[in-house]
Amino acid sequence: MGQITLTIAGRNHQVGCRDGEEPKLRALGAMLERHAPAAQHASGGSPERTLLYIALILADQLSEREAPAAADGTAELLERVAERLEAVATALEEPAPDA
Repeated sequence: MGQITLTIAGRNHQVGCRDGEEPKLRALGAMLERHAPAAQHASGGSPERTLLYIALILADQLSEREAPAAADGTAELLERVAERLEAVATALEEPAPDA
């Protein structure tokens, strides 16, 4: 069984995999890392929230790819969800009011 280290948003993660799957996992890790700067900015630097934002970014991209194929109203629902996620991200990016 193989094991690799993926560095996502400056943090190392040990990942186990089947022998031979290492290149694919490295490519997936690189995909995550490409979205890390935007996710770190939106999360305020919180490592856990950064990973959540990376997941949301990728889920949004996936929903955009699937949306044209959905003719039963799902596309509209996905668009509303994406708009809400964008609104939440925008709100989180705003500086906190002074206490």
